[in-house]
Amino acid sequence: MNPDIKTLSEHGCFGGTQGFFEHASREIGLPMRFSVYLPPQVAQGPVPALLYLAGLTCNEETFMVKAGAQRLAAEHGLALIAPDTSPRGANVPGESDSWDFGVGAGFYLDATQEPWATHWRMESWIVTELLPLLGQRFPIDLHRLGIFGHSMGGHGALTLALRHPGRFRSLSAFAPICAPTECPWGEKAFGGYLGADREAWLAHDASALMQSQTAAPYPEGILVDQGLADKFLAEQLHPHRLEAACRAAGQPLVLRRQEGYDHGYYFVQSFVADHVAHHAAVLKG
Repeated sequence: MNPDIKTLSEHGCFGGTQGFFEHASREIGLPMRFSVYLPPQVAQGPVPALLYLAGLTCNEETFMVKAGAQRLAAEHGLALIAPDTSPRGANVPGESDSWDFGVGAGFYLDATQEPWATHWRMESWIVTELLPLLGQRFPIDLHRLGIFGHSMGGHGALTLALRHPGRFRSLSAFAPICAPTECPWGEKAFGGYLGADREAWLAHDASALMQSQTAAPYPEGILVDQGLADKFLAEQLHPHRLEAACRAAGQPLVLRRQEGYDHGYYFVQSFVADHVAHHAAVLKG
């Protein structure tokens, strides 16, 4: 193990290993935590991996504890990666004043406005620092990498996949924030992290990014599940915006509207098997 990576705990899990780690991030300028599940197939060599981005108030433990995905990852021979959702310990004034901005609410972008610009560099941390580090230090094949996420993390999965062509081979999301420039969560986060120029916000809006595509970036298709009993659906999530953008771009999209499901991890648990299978079909196909 890289001496720069501190192992916090490791646990046997479905024949593989669930680990929780910390490293000193140069991009964030603070210690950052992440979790990795390695399936038993790593005994034969590097395996494909899924990067999962969690939502507001969550951390690197949330998905690994609540989603029940390790059994599925072991069956398919996939690693799971889950980073924390924001810097912690920066002591920026106001960082913990609200649950939807600051700590636990990094929105997977690089802030340009002070006092956030110094540490709130989630996009650069994940894409340019964490993933290469994991590829060097774990038996993970970064050429076979998928991305998915939930809520704010669904926004992150969609936008990072579209902002970094070729980095991720498969894409899905649970109840993503599909048009953050058009909802209160996004307006609060983007206004604080990126400033008043709403044009600059569009570079982090999945529906706007998809609308600008000249060819389908994910010809194998994108899978999105959305609960119809989700209290955030009407005001915050706007999956119809992504649906229209995909149609305009010729991007295959399976948007499943699930009757009776809310925004929480009972919903994620219910459909995570379909998402892992979706990624496995692409990454191992």
